[in-house]
Order: sequence, then C-alpha cells, then structure tokens
Amino acid sequence: MAPRLSPHDTFAMPQDEMRVCTETYTPQEVLSHCTPTDCWLIIRGKVYDVTNWIPKHPGGSLIYVNAGRDCTQLFDSYHPFYVRKLLDHYCIGSLKLGQTEQDSGIASIQYKNSEDEDFYFALKDRVESHFKKLKVNPRVHPHMFIKSIFILTIYVLSYYVTFYWGRSFAVSLLAAMLTGFLAAEIGISIQHDANHGAYSEWGWLRYLMGASLDLVGASSFMWRQQHVVGHHSFTNVNGYDPDIRVKDPDLRRVTKDQPRRKYHYFQHWYLAGLYGLLALKSVFVDDFVAYKSNAIGLMKISRMTLPELCTFWGGKLFYAFYMLVLPAILSCHSSSKVVALYLFSQVIAGWTLALMFQVAHVVEKADFPVAEKVEGISKVSEGWAALQVRTTNNFSTDSLFWLHISGGLNFQIEHHLFPGVCHVYYPCIQPIVKETCKEFGIPYNCFPTFWSALKAHFDYLKVIGRTDFKLRLDG
Repeated sequence: MAPRLSPHDTFAMPQDEMRVCTETYTPQEVLSHCTPTDCWLIIRGKVYDVTNWIPKHPGGSLIYVNAGRDCTQLFDSYHPFYVRKLLDHYCIGSLKLGQTEQDSGIASIQYKNSEDEDFYFALKDRVESHFKKLKVNPRVHPHMFIKSIFILTIYVLSYYVTFYWGRSFAVSLLAAMLTGFLAAEIGISIQHDANHGAYSEWGWLRYLMGASLDLVGASSFMWRQQHVVGHHSFTNVNGYDPDIRVKDPDLRRVTKDQPRRKYHYFQHWYLAGLYGLLALKSVFVDDFVAYKSNAIGLMKISRMTLPELCTFWGGKLFYAFYMLVLPAILSCHSSSKVVALYLFSQVIAGWTLALMFQVAHVVEKADFPVAEKVEGISKVSEGWAALQVRTTNNFSTDSLFWLHISGGLNFQIEHHLFPGVCHVYYPCIQPIVKETCKEFGIPYNCFPTFWSALKAHFDYLKVIGRTDFKLRLDG
C-alpha cells in the first residue's frame, strides 16, 4: 500500500514528467474524448487525459464509466487522498470559465469544500490505516467467491424446478419465488460489488461478475450509469439522482421540491404493489429507453464500447432464450402456468430489490439536498461526504443475516462513503465511521430492524404525498 498523504502534502515528481496545465477546454471539447482509447476526465475543474493509464488502472473499466464528464465525486470516493497528487502527471488543462451547466448539457454539482473536506479526509485516513493494519485488500474478500457460487447454483436449480420438474405446481410456485429472490440476490450481493470495482483483483473476473446482472435480464452497463455515476454522485438531489426520479410527472413524489399530484395522496398504497414491477420494468422498458435516448432521466449516459454493446444485446438475447423461449417449448406446465410462474418470480425480484434500496434513502430521516444555481453552476451548501451520511440510513447493523441477505445494503452509509470496499468488510469499519461522524457533528442514522426501516419508508411516502411541505414524523 502506498504511503498516506494529507491533501496539504506535496507529491514529489520529476519535473520532466509533469505536464503544464495552461490550456483551457470547453465541456463539449472534453466530452468528445469519451472512449477507453481516448479518455479525458474532469476533476475539480481540471482536465486530465488518462488514456495511457487505463490498461494499468486497478479498478478496470470504472475509470471510463463517466469519461468526458465531471468525475470529482467518483474519483474521491474510490481513491485514497495521495492519488490526487498522482493526477498531476495527467493534467492537460482546465475548464474554460463561464461554461455553465446549461451550455454543456453535462450534469455536475459543486459541493462545499470539494478540495479539502476535513471530515472525509479524517475518515478516509482512519479507514485506510485500519485496512493497512489488517494487511488486506479492502476490495477483495474470499467469502464473496463462496457466496457467489452458492447463489448462482441455487438460482439455476430453482429455475429448473420452476419450469421443468413438474411433479407439483405448488412446488414450482415456491421454486419461482426462490428464483425471483435469488435473481435479486445476484443483483444485490454479486454484481453490486463487482460493478463498484470490488470483488476481485482480476479485471476479467470482476467484469464477469458485474455482467451477472445481464444473466438475470437487466443491463450492467445501464446500472453503472444510473447507480454508480448518477446515484452515488448526486445522492437524493432532486433532478440529478436518477434513483429518486427520472421524469415529470412521476407516479412517486419523494421530496417537497417535486410537484404534487392528486394521486400522490395514495402513493403509500399503490407503490407497495408497483414496486413488484421494478425488475420487469428494468429488463423490458428502462434499459431500452436509456439505450434509445442515450439518457437516464436528465442524465446523459456514456458511449458503449464494443464489449459493453455485446454484453448488452447478448445478455438480453440469452435471458429471453432461457427464461422465455425454452420454458415455452420444454416446460411440463401449460402456457398459462409458465406465464404465471415467470411473472410471479419477477414480482418477487422487484419487491426484493425495491424495498432493500428504498429504506436507505427515501425515509423521513434522510436529507434531500437542494442544488442552487450560482452563475450557472449548481452548488450545494455542504461537502459531498457529509451529505452521503445525511442522505442515507442503515438498518440491522448487528445482524450477520441481514449483512449477507442485503449484500451490505444494511450498511448503506459505509457503502456510500467507500463504494469500492467489499461489503463483507462493512461491519469492521462501521465503528470508525460512526465515531468520526460523532466527532464532526454529523448525524448517523440507523434503524434497529429492516421492518422498522420499511415502515419508516411507507410512513414517509404517506406524509410527502399528502402535503406541500415536509412534516416531521416525530412531532
């Protein structure tokens, strides 16, 4: 592990290796360099050409997941502070002053203390020291391989019993429930780590496990764009975070800044059912809409590479073949029963995915930051890391069961602060995060159980759906 440096330290680099950063570029000029063979990034207003570093990047393809755009939050959350100094070698210039977000069409937010957030520096320093003492790579945990094999094996077996075993429709129905649950587990417990750059030091295995999401019908590429780029950079910021809203009008209202429709009065009832459609919507609607429009809500997506394009279409075709075509031809059940079994499995998958994610961010205790335009630049009044804590809630952090069932989503605060860390390590860094939050006066919220978090989610939907201003549920 490289030595830890303060943001105030200097990094000694031979003068002939340094680049002179005197050129200026418009956001559109930077955006034209958005492929693995021509990759520029924007970090804190400076422009970097990292094309030559891509083959050596420890995080693999994550380096160009948002190529040509502002990667400040992504860079900071995945790298120790000393890497900031290494960036100097790749600097080629800075953004032209006066280029507003409207001019560029690129979503970005300027957080307070982006250059030196004391809370985040102290926290990262302590967490890095912790893993250094353990002498482990925080991205890799051997339990993940065992867990992945178990989930994938049971998924295949439950799929077989669902459509082909045939001795009892009731047994097939139970198997369909398990198939849907395990499809969600593949998304929660396997691809989630892999597509965040964790899981393995081997890039090919990390990519393969990330593509396990394509195995169950959804696009890993689109997930990285929506979740890694959009949600983690702009958590709970209305108009920026695609996980809380992608269009207007929307069936759901989650912040006081979103327009309220009459039907939102009942959203805490109808969303309980509609959440079950999440998996089907992602597989058959959202991915294709994003592909055609080249956007997810207001957020433009990156250009696909050839391997990503092949994974997208290959995954869709393979899923349709084994999940729809084969059962229609070979299943021992009637066509109507095959359809019922498939839909039931997907509703279970949708509920599992939706409810696991919603309890972390869409509750009364979570903040919903407001980005204000100042001279054309969107700004928020607090640091990115502090807002990751304020916009997020944990649940059942003393439960090994929920750690593995949720893929570490019960430690959502730790995940948002350290997305590149394997979720099996979250319990060991939680005391560090909790103590640092206390030291800096940042609220650290945790529900005692999943069910209390779930109740809080629907309570909040009821409140925000029935009023034009945010009410406190605690009085």
